[in-house]
Amino acid sequence: MADTDRPRRPQRPQIVLEVVERIRLTPHLVRIVAGGPGISAVEDNGSTDAYTKMLFAPREAGLTPPYDMDQLRALLPIEMLPTRRTYTIRRFDLDAGQIWIDFVTHGDEGIAGPWAASAQPGDPVVLGGIGGGYAPDPDADWHLLAGDESAIPAIASALEAMPADAVGTAFLEVQNESEQLELTAPAGVEVRWLHRGDHAAGTTDLIVDAVRELEWRDGRVQVFAHGERGAMKTLRPHLTDERGVDRSQLSLSAYWALGRIEDAFQAEKREAIGQI
Repeated sequence: MADTDRPRRPQRPQIVLEVVERIRLTPHLVRIVAGGPGISAVEDNGSTDAYTKMLFAPREAGLTPPYDMDQLRALLPIEMLPTRRTYTIRRFDLDAGQIWIDFVTHGDEGIAGPWAASAQPGDPVVLGGIGGGYAPDPDADWHLLAGDESAIPAIASALEAMPADAVGTAFLEVQNESEQLELTAPAGVEVRWLHRGDHAAGTTDLIVDAVRELEWRDGRVQVFAHGERGAMKTLRPHLTDERGVDRSQLSLSAYWALGRIEDAFQAEKREAIGQI
């Protein structure tokens, strides 16, 4: 069957929310608080790495969500179509009728970052379903978490969800001290910030070196490591082969790849270069 003859996957129901508030957390991190009537369709799946496929439509296209993507593909040039980007849901605050989503911003670079930096209350927030698969195991003897800015929302959520007597270490790579956040964590979990300075994200070995040099504790460890693809590829054999981490206790994947926009990064997941 030719690719053009293959039936398209059914479209996931879209959840349409609106911006309630925009909060600048650090020079390069923006939080969007979203809510509105559509929040009734949002369910907390219990994963601290819960994520959603967001849809961003060009303002000049004048589209109103939810978007019928099949119809729009038939009518509009590709540059006018909504673009999908994957983001972690930092917090479900459903009692307040809100969710939080944090965005790394780099000026006009990309699609989602500039949108978040300029979002105004009432702007649409369109979600294409919610996934996830990790949450801290309260029975683990200790925890290891590691990631760059892209993983901060998931790691922050995990730290908040750990029991008060949890122990472990979290490594978080950011540019400098101005990008650090005040995180809530159990007293026994050390949060270490790694500063890469003027080096671009994804070009240092800070996370890999920190994990390699960590004094390994006794007992069963649960690991959450997410970030740039090259770093994650290096970490996996170290954790599984050298440290003997059971694969059932390991959540490790790439959230992005150096030199790739998300469309190319997602496409490469099906190829050898994208395998972690």
